[in-house]
Amino acid sequence: MKSALAVFAEKGPDLPVIEDFIAAAGVARGTFYNYFRTTGELLAALTGAMSDEVLAVVDAEVLKFDDPAVRICTGTRLYVGMACRYPIWGMFLARIGSRHAVRGKLLDTYLTRDIETGVQAKRFAVPNAVVVRDIILGSIFFGLETILTEPSIENHVEEMMYVVLHGIGLSKEEARAIAFMPLPETGTVFGPILSTLKETGIGRASI
Repeated sequence: MKSALAVFAEKGPDLPVIEDFIAAAGVARGTFYNYFRTTGELLAALTGAMSDEVLAVVDAEVLKFDDPAVRICTGTRLYVGMACRYPIWGMFLARIGSRHAVRGKLLDTYLTRDIETGVQAKRFAVPNAVVVRDIILGSIFFGLETILTEPSIENHVEEMMYVVLHGIGLSKEEARAIAFMPLPETGTVFGPILSTLKETGIGRASI
């Protein structure tokens, strides 16, 4: 999986062929087919596994808060922060985009859960949760690429979330307070994939 991550991070979701993964992993073609029939199956398995690893850590912290505004902001900042701590995963996300990384994955499920709670409680002044979900997911993936490629920009994810929160109905003062509130420490991820990756401060979000 680690070698597949490097291939997708370099070439994106559509360009790699099976030979790329065989060469990167140093295995025979038959070994690849023992696990996956296509590169699409490999991509789906990799994105699902990594999403589960990260969100197991992130959502445990998110659920400590009751306010849905704090939840979506904290979850977004922690998720982006994880991608910056493990830049190869961050570039993987930026290259494959939300279509592969989010649809049907836990990020979509958990984010929608908290947005729907806010809409139903009239915490957010929006017609439905899908509007907010799409705004936040767009911010995550475009913002992540900006953070990783332009590390001199400070507080980028916090400023994005400030704009999002104010845009969905919070006052400027409350939106800024939530967007810049201290984040909980998540520690090292011990999942089977991320635990094998190099952790670095390159492009680190302000967490």
